Amino acid sequence: MRGGPRLERVTAIDAGPVGEIRIAPSILAADFGELGRCIEEIDPETDWLHVDVMDGHFVPNVSLGPPVVSSLRSYSSRFFDCHLMMTDPGRYLEAFQRAGANGCTVHVEIGGTLGLIEQVRSLGLRVGLAANPDTPFDVVAPFLRDIDLLLLMTVFPGFGGQSFIGDVMEKVEAARYEVDRFDLALDIEVDGGIDIETAPRAIRAGANVLVAGSAIFAKPDPLGAARELRAAATSARQ
Repeated sequence: MRGGPRLERVTAIDAGPVGEIRIAPSILAADFGELGRCIEEIDPETDWLHVDVMDGHFVPNVSLGPPVVSSLRSYSSRFFDCHLMMTDPGRYLEAFQRAGANGCTVHVEIGGTLGLIEQVRSLGLRVGLAANPDTPFDVVAPFLRDIDLLLLMTVFPGFGGQSFIGDVMEKVEAARYEVDRFDLALDIEVDGGIDIETAPRAIRAGANVLVAGSAIFAKPDPLGAARELRAAATSARQ
């Protein structure tokens, strides 16, 4: 890991204790015509609300932006975990902060990582860094002291409903080893194909934040599905 002092941490409201199991439903899989209702329905089992933002450049899809995040604030007081799948997230960070984001995660693949980390932190947001499934752990390792959240994608970003890529668990294990070795205040998040079968694998590998879309919102009883996901994750840690 890169040496030197850690950038000053800004305490994020409602993020919760670092390292605890967090269920982060992804609204990308919800009914966009009834987002408010969907969010309220699963609120009792929501720790963080995961907001996927896609620009059509970094990934071949387009999704919501700051105005939608702002409108969702009237439906949820949860931690808004905004995942920016964008080639130029720096242009929009302030807009997301004003809209009500609590944390913003940028991708290491776009470069300029340290500058983006500093920009996110200067806005009082919790800092996240994401890596695609084929990005080696060594690429994100130098920044572990500077971030609050490491997101290791378990699918290639851009579309929901993809199958879990189990090979990423090696990176999760490597991240957990470094976090424990240096006693870092860092959450490890996984996103993609997370359900009651794959969540225990991710927890045992060392992740603690589980992003789940289809496994929650595509079920007849989304709240019950979120509750089952939490139970599966909790059992894996015992």
